[in-house]
Amino acid sequence: FTMMNRQEVVEAALDCITNDRANQYGKAEDNFDNIARLWSAYLKVDISKLEVSMLMVLLKVARTTSSPEHSDNYVDMIGYSAIASELAAMK
Repeated sequence: FTMMNRQEVVEAALDCITNDRANQYGKAEDNFDNIARLWSAYLKVDISKLEVSMLMVLLKVARTTSSPEHSDNYVDMIGYSAIASELAAMK
């Protein structure tokens, strides 16, 4: 694995949430709404889109414990945090 510097990580995250992932999976808000409904049904508790984004950040935090050198985890943490910020503003 090659570690990225902070600018590369932020730029990669921006590309992911505005281009790459958006092109693959559609709008994050719609995708997170779908995830929230599925997790809510499975867990039998209400999960919001905002909670989905924060739980995804925590998933990436957990993954860094076994692979701290894997830059994708840090890229995704920034991306999920940026999406969380937008979702929080929509509340």
